[in-house]
Amino acid sequence: METILIVDDERNYTLILAAVLEDVGFETLTANSGAEALDTLAQSDVDLVLTDMKMPGMDGIELLARIKQTDADLPVIMMTAHGSVEKAVEAMQKGAYNYILKPFDNEQLVLYAKKAASMYQVVKENRQLRSTVENRYSFHNIIGKSKAMQDVFGMIRKVAPASATVLIEGASGTGKELVASALHFNSPRKDKPFVAVNCSALAETLLESELFGHEKGAFTGAVSMKKGRFEIADGGTLFLDEIGELSAGLQVKLLRVLQERVIERVGGTKPIPVNIRLVAATNKSLKSEVAAGNFREDLFYRLNVVPITLPPLRERLEDIRPLVHHFIAKYQDERSAGAPVTGIDREVERLFYEYDWPGNVRELENVIERAVVMSPEAIVQVSDLPKDFIDNAHSTLHMDGIPVDANLYDTLALVEKNMIVRALKKANYVQTHAAELLGIGKSGLNQKIKKYKLFEKNKP
Repeated sequence: METILIVDDERNYTLILAAVLEDVGFETLTANSGAEALDTLAQSDVDLVLTDMKMPGMDGIELLARIKQTDADLPVIMMTAHGSVEKAVEAMQKGAYNYILKPFDNEQLVLYAKKAASMYQVVKENRQLRSTVENRYSFHNIIGKSKAMQDVFGMIRKVAPASATVLIEGASGTGKELVASALHFNSPRKDKPFVAVNCSALAETLLESELFGHEKGAFTGAVSMKKGRFEIADGGTLFLDEIGELSAGLQVKLLRVLQERVIERVGGTKPIPVNIRLVAATNKSLKSEVAAGNFREDLFYRLNVVPITLPPLRERLEDIRPLVHHFIAKYQDERSAGAPVTGIDREVERLFYEYDWPGNVRELENVIERAVVMSPEAIVQVSDLPKDFIDNAHSTLHMDGIPVDANLYDTLALVEKNMIVRALKKANYVQTHAAELLGIGKSGLNQKIKKYKLFEKNKP
């Protein structure tokens, strides 16, 4: 329920207005001077200020200015007599939401109040969403100590302050939207909107309206004008995820926007300038899509000004351990009982390092969330992991190439050799890491590498 602060030096008038507004569902507060109104605003959550223009001491214009210094978005409606219309226009120029002439019709007052309070509710929701997104997606919350991710971080630091278009490529679940958000929240545009659109989630006609907006009557069901995501993101960043799914027609329209920095709403003819920073993402190779004739070459080069490639989790094994600790901390509050989860069992960690992670970081997060919720102990065991994950993990840990007629000694040797080769590849040939995966010492690993002659010939 929205709250309106009514300010007028005539006490009886504030009481009458309060009764009118409370009858239609508003909560009201009253003040009989500008100073009293400022005190009330400092102590209360208010969605609209309705103030008289002419008051002794601090008048409505000065009160408006003081309010805007504290909250530039809080709507203020000015009440004024017919002889003070020029003052009311001045107030509008200084940020008043609207003005209403005394004596006024109660229905008109209620209509103005509802529109202003509703507008401010949207502003507050956007503030909360922005705060949530900024906390969740800030640059320092992207986890990765591997060289591949450190290279990504370095690129973000270099590119974020600019307005150049960025193309993020990487498999699903690698964190492309995290990077897009980090680019925005570490840029000069961080106080403006960050707007994300999944290009694969809507049909072509709906996506066109979603991106560019539409005019009233543009198609059946278009009962009013609607701004598109380009307009909503004006001054900020527009993130187009799965850009490779755009139809040929929308590719042409996007190319025009990037060239001319103007859009036209569906059903409209008026060019509308837009000032946005475009960040696009795809889980496809756009170069391959261009070669196959599925994506415009000229649009590809417009998008690929600054390319950032996110590696799959299987190529950044060093990040598994910090990611695990990060997700354990993130989902700790979801535990309903028992001691806090402090880590994972060594066998779980070995399984994590051996697994291919087709779902990448998103899959790891889901596995950890479930384990934190379900584990009865402080240390997550293999039995706490989802059954489908265990089944998938075990299916990838098979040992191929054993001859049917091999004896036990030869079979054990072949198994050992295969495991060492696999561990070396997983560890990117860092022997210390490979020894950890195998559960043996580095000197023992060196001896086995010499035994099986696994030096340079096994490297890619």
